[in-house]
Amino acid sequence: MNILVVGGGGREHAIIKAIKKNPIVSKIWCLPGNGGIAQDAECFDIKSTDIPGICSFAASHDVDYAIIAQDDPLALGAVDELNALGIPCFGPDAKAAQIEASKVFSKDLMRKYGIPTARYETFDNVEAAFDYIDTQDVPIVVKADGLALGKGVIIAQTRDEAKTAIREMIEGEKFGKSGKTVVIEEFLTGPEVTVLSFTDGKTVVPMISSMDHKRAHDGDSGLNTGGMGVIAPNPYYTAEIADICMDQIFLPTIRAMAAEGRPFKGCLYFGLMLTPKGPKVIEYNCRFGDPEAQAVLPLMKSDLLTVMQAVTDGHLGETDVEFFSDRASCCVIMASGGYPESYKKGFEISIGSIEGELYIAGASAKDGKLVTSGGRVLGVTDTAPTLAEAIEKAYRDIENIRFEGGFFRHDIGQKALKA
Repeated sequence: MNILVVGGGGREHAIIKAIKKNPIVSKIWCLPGNGGIAQDAECFDIKSTDIPGICSFAASHDVDYAIIAQDDPLALGAVDELNALGIPCFGPDAKAAQIEASKVFSKDLMRKYGIPTARYETFDNVEAAFDYIDTQDVPIVVKADGLALGKGVIIAQTRDEAKTAIREMIEGEKFGKSGKTVVIEEFLTGPEVTVLSFTDGKTVVPMISSMDHKRAHDGDSGLNTGGMGVIAPNPYYTAEIADICMDQIFLPTIRAMAAEGRPFKGCLYFGLMLTPKGPKVIEYNCRFGDPEAQAVLPLMKSDLLTVMQAVTDGHLGETDVEFFSDRASCCVIMASGGYPESYKKGFEISIGSIEGELYIAGASAKDGKLVTSGGRVLGVTDTAPTLAEAIEKAYRDIENIRFEGGFFRHDIGQKALKA
C-alpha cells in the first residue's frame, strides 16, 4: 500500500514511524517532509499548502491513501481535492476543518449548541473592541480568528496590553487576514488538558490525555511556543472528568458539526481547561497536536493505519482502538537558540545514543549530515511503566543530542508529578 503524508514536522514523523509498523505499507511519501523524516519516508519539496502540486503528485505516484496531518492544507481543501481524484484520506474536509480555521465559527458553534467554553465576543472594529475591553476584568484573552501557526493567542495581563494586541491584529495585520477579526474571551483558570480523538463523524474514541508545555523556558516563563514538551497521560484527567467530557463536550461537538452539515472525520483535538465550574473548551484543532502526537502515539497498542482507515470508511464503531494503560510517556523538545523569535539555522546536529524515539521537526540534510532548519528542531519521547521513569529516560536521551544554541526545558512533567 502506497501512503502519502502531507506535512513536515515532528507530528508527521511520529505518524510515519507508527504507520511503518503495518506490513501492508510498501511505500511512504512525505510532502514536504524534512531531513529526519527522509530516513523513514521519501520526501519531495512540495509545500503542504500547494494543493494543486499535492494532487498532481498523488495522481502520478499511485497513492492509495493520504494522511493530511497539518492544519493549513486541511483548511485549504486538500482532502476535498484528493477525494475528487478518488484518493481516500485521513482528515476532515474544508467545511469541517473550519472548526480550527475560524475561532469565531468554533465559538459560535459552542454557544449555539451549549458546549461549555469561556464567555466571549467577536470584533472586527478596533474602537468597539476597546469599549468592550473597558468593561471586562483582566487578565483577558485576545485571539486571532484564523490560523496563525499557534501564535495568535495573547493572554493580556492589563487592558492596555489587550488593546495593543487588538490594534496589532486588526489594523497592523500582525497575522494577516487571520487577525482581521478577533475573539475576546474571559480568562479561565485550572489545569489544562489535551485530548486527541478519533472520530468518523458518528463515533468518538478519545486517545490518552496529555499535558503540553507551551512556554519557552523553565517554570512556564518566556513566550508561548508551539510546545516545548508533553507528558501522557495527564493526571488531572480522571475517569470521572473523562465521562463528563464525553457527555458534555465530545459527543455534543460531533453531533453539532453533523447538524451544521459539516460532519467531522479525522483527528479532533480538544484543548480543555478543568475550571472550578467543570471542563470547558479552550480550543479545537482539526488534526493531531504537535508535539502531543509524539507523546500519545507511542502509547497506542492498536495499529494506527487500521484505525485511520476505519475513520475514513465510517467504521470506527466496529474497530478496536487500544492504548497501553500501564505505561506513561514524556516528550522533550529541543529548539534553536532564540526560538520562538528569531534564530539562526544551519548548525550540525550531533546525535549520540538514544533509547527512545527521535522525531525530527526542523532539520535538513546537508552533505550527509543533519543541520538545523527550524525553531523546534527535534523531540525525544520515552515510555516507561511510570511517568517519573519516562521523564528520567527522556532527559537522559536529550542530553546525548547537541547543536549550537540548542536549548530545552528542564521541567517537562514536573507539574504532573506533583499532581
